[in-house]
Amino acid sequence: MEQALNPEKGMLHWLWLSVLVIILDQASKAFVQSQLEMHEFVPVLPVFGFTLAYNTGAAFSFLSEASGWQRWFFSLIACGVSALLIFWLKQLPKNDRWQAAAFALLLGGALGNLYDRLVLGHVVDFILVHWENHMFPAFNIADSAITIGAFILIIDLFRKPSRQ
Repeated sequence: MEQALNPEKGMLHWLWLSVLVIILDQASKAFVQSQLEMHEFVPVLPVFGFTLAYNTGAAFSFLSEASGWQRWFFSLIACGVSALLIFWLKQLPKNDRWQAAAFALLLGGALGNLYDRLVLGHVVDFILVHWENHMFPAFNIADSAITIGAFILIIDLFRKPSRQ
């Protein structure tokens, strides 16, 4: 109702970006699973390659060794965060494209990984960045979208004059 009364608000049309992230994320995960064996490594550059890994935890495999309750815990968090991001998108002023893009990227990433958790019981990771023998934890397109969305929000904080 408030949306109809205030045409200056609402950036739900940015959900196309969330859908794009989900499609790219799920398509890339399906492709990698069809091409690689578990933990197989395919080098691409001296510091980058592909592997197949399943993560039952959160970022950096946090709680991956837990007994299974973490699947539902992280799924619940993803649902709550997703609902909040949709609400914020709906409330954004029409000219706030930076925040809209950031929220849409965060939402797409959260939903991409949520799908994995609910359907597969784990998140599929496949991008591996390394330096010599030092490996960064594997990640995926959804994780990348979440990271980029967070960086956009941080940059946007510095772009806007502080509100008193």
